[in-house]
Amino acid sequence: VGSEMCIRDSISTRGQAPSLGFEDVLLTGLASDGGLYVPETLPQFSHQEIASWATLNYADLAHKILLPFVEDDISSSELKIMVDETYAGFNHKAIAPLVQLDHNEWVLELFHGPTLAFKDFALQLLGRLMDNALVKRDQNLVIMGATSGDTGSAAIEGCRHSERVKMFILHPHERVSEVQRRQMTTILGDNIHNIAVRGNFDDCQQMVKHSFSDQAFLKGGQLGAVNSINWARIMAQIVYYFYAAVALGGPHRPVSFSVPTGNFGDIYAGYLAKNMGLPIAQLIVATNQNDILHRCISANQYQKKGLVQTLTPSMDIMVSSNFERLLFDLYDRDGAALAELISSLNNGTTNSLEPQRWEKARQLFSSHCVNDDKTCDVIRQTVHQHNYLLDPHTAIGLEAGRVCNQRLEVPMVTLATAHPVKFPDAVVKAKQAVPPLPEHLTDLMQRPERCQVLDNDLTKVQQYMTSQL
Repeated sequence: VGSEMCIRDSISTRGQAPSLGFEDVLLTGLASDGGLYVPETLPQFSHQEIASWATLNYADLAHKILLPFVEDDISSSELKIMVDETYAGFNHKAIAPLVQLDHNEWVLELFHGPTLAFKDFALQLLGRLMDNALVKRDQNLVIMGATSGDTGSAAIEGCRHSERVKMFILHPHERVSEVQRRQMTTILGDNIHNIAVRGNFDDCQQMVKHSFSDQAFLKGGQLGAVNSINWARIMAQIVYYFYAAVALGGPHRPVSFSVPTGNFGDIYAGYLAKNMGLPIAQLIVATNQNDILHRCISANQYQKKGLVQTLTPSMDIMVSSNFERLLFDLYDRDGAALAELISSLNNGTTNSLEPQRWEKARQLFSSHCVNDDKTCDVIRQTVHQHNYLLDPHTAIGLEAGRVCNQRLEVPMVTLATAHPVKFPDAVVKAKQAVPPLPEHLTDLMQRPERCQVLDNDLTKVQQYMTSQL
């Protein structure tokens, strides 16, 4: 009974915040001690049970995997309705189709949701989960989020219909692609506010974290999170690892995954899938030139460098929030030790992990970093050899999967995180034709935009927010 009870309780990585049930974590976002919430224990699935899911469609599989996390707060039938509605909005019947490029080389297309990026898998569901909780509690929420491009549009799309949510999404001014920006700024709902910050993504993310740690500026309002600091985001992303693996013969054989990652949330979901019983041979962290994760995993160097603007803006991140969730496990879930480590990494007094902790990370993950020139080469070669156009982030994942692959007999799945139409600069630089926008976005470039450009100044951003509430 003990373990059954605590599957559904979450604890903070820093050990000083109260443990909370699913709905409280959903609406809280960041823990009060500055840490991130993680479940105290994970549901475990046997090989037999995973094998029995081979015939399930995506929504039914999501219901099976997510129910143990939420069932203290949400009934099975309520969750079923939310999951069905979420994935009914995707424009491919398979929801997450697999495309074979080569023998044992696959691409998992995660861009068939309304905003053409993998974030839709979690954020379309997150909006429904939040609405459900807020109506039950007769409560309102102010959402503050930072985006390097895709989270913002997916969050706005997921929450735009909520009467109980006001959204403020920060993006780095002139550092997201035009399609990414317009997908956010052309949604003109009264509850949607886009802020372009004259800075980079890390500046935006830092403002969000500061605002969560001191919410006095809201004068009694409550902040909620849509970034992957929100546990529900990670939870929903676990599902497609199971979906891909089962489609390729899992759990009877292992599968490997290569994941383009900036904030470490997507690949952390894969690590959880493995811990829940899915046989995964390798998890590969694929980064661009902003390669702090690769340097940490491959050489135990955790030094921040200046942020470089690349053809893969969604990965132009130096401080990966979700890496803290992994470090919590590497440091044996010791909140005090982790709080000390994070503090010394942030202020530069430490730039490595303890050797035995780093060794653990090396056993769990491989990593590789890919520059812009190589990214364009991969896009060009993939069109030439397979008649298949990759977005630049996915190209990085594909290359990392090839470089790091330790077992050629195991299927290697690269997560295709976005549709190439979102990143025309990279497609053009790779000397390829930019594909047309999908039907529901054909007039995107003509739609009116609404956005507030502000200095990289927390006080100004918070003043703007209170003026709109």
